[in-house]
Amino acid sequence: MKRIYLDHAATTPVAKEALQIMQPFFSERYGNASSLYSFGREAKEAIEDARLKAAKVINAEPREIVFTSGGSESDNMVLRGIPKAGDHVITSAFEHHAVLHTCQALEKQDVRVTYLPITKDGFVRPEDVRKAITKNTKLVSIMHANNEIGTIQPIAEIGKICKDAGVLFHTDAVQTYGKIPIDVKKVSVDFLSASGHKLYGPKGVGILFMRNGASLRPLITGGSQEHKLRAGTENTAGIVGFGKAAELALNNMDKEAAYLTKLRDMLIDGVLKIEDSWLNGSRQNRLPNNTNFGFDYIEGESIILHLDLNGVAASTGSACSSESLTPSHVLTAIGLSPMKAHGSLRMTLGKENTKEDINYVLGVLPEIVENLRKISPMMLARK
Repeated sequence: MKRIYLDHAATTPVAKEALQIMQPFFSERYGNASSLYSFGREAKEAIEDARLKAAKVINAEPREIVFTSGGSESDNMVLRGIPKAGDHVITSAFEHHAVLHTCQALEKQDVRVTYLPITKDGFVRPEDVRKAITKNTKLVSIMHANNEIGTIQPIAEIGKICKDAGVLFHTDAVQTYGKIPIDVKKVSVDFLSASGHKLYGPKGVGILFMRNGASLRPLITGGSQEHKLRAGTENTAGIVGFGKAAELALNNMDKEAAYLTKLRDMLIDGVLKIEDSWLNGSRQNRLPNNTNFGFDYIEGESIILHLDLNGVAASTGSACSSESLTPSHVLTAIGLSPMKAHGSLRMTLGKENTKEDINYVLGVLPEIVENLRKISPMMLARK
């Protein structure tokens, strides 16, 4: 059976170049980067080379890059490392759960959190950020692009508002790092999170960009690794793989974005020919590889299972919430009813996908939707 992977927002395969450069650090160049002898120096040099490559993607300085286990840890480092009891944090209603659940935990520690509303097209309004800032606001955390509906947020405007107000600004860039341009020398971002497995690097490694001069309380204490911000022996192989993936992403960003945009638009045009379907989020201002659709009278989980039977891997939304029966908080935040939110289908493209893949999906999906509607209680109730 033909197998097509359309869930690159959940994770990506490791690029062969990244895998190749990682392999020696498992069994040949296995030294501890904190050791002074040659084995250790080799590991240290490899980590610093990866740090340089990771920094170049966002035009940062290497010293501003802290290696972590991934986006969730990077988000937690900022959210738990800055505010204290009595402080105020601003975020949005449709952030990734790594941010939302952490903010909910902060509220139990007497940190006040404001959750900004989202427009029906999937955007945070900069003016809402401005109005929410108070004298006790210490941090604003707004994602660069939404992980479910792919809408790209106005972080340059939000960053300027925060800078003018003297408030620190963090953005979760897990879905955008290496995919669309961001220059931290031009955008007032104090902290930025990214994850290796979203850009053809390994799982279990990510970065936190922390602007020079900013500070936070360490989440993990112990040794002096990572500028004394993240104790523990470094995951050298993972870090090296991240660096190579970042280098590849930077070198190919424009070309891949143009290619994926064409496939994305082809997919959108085809799916929207299905009766009672719609696109979630802005058509124009979204990630090059992201599509998120809604279908009346059926549930997204049923579509996913039937696509899988036809060799197509897709999702209803965030992989971190795939086992939850509650409707997507992202889709309800943009105004969808719980019933409509349950009929979602996210298909996110990767560089290995082809026009033939899209044509195949457009060939099987309409029949899947039609057959599911024939047995849907919601469709029967409509009749």
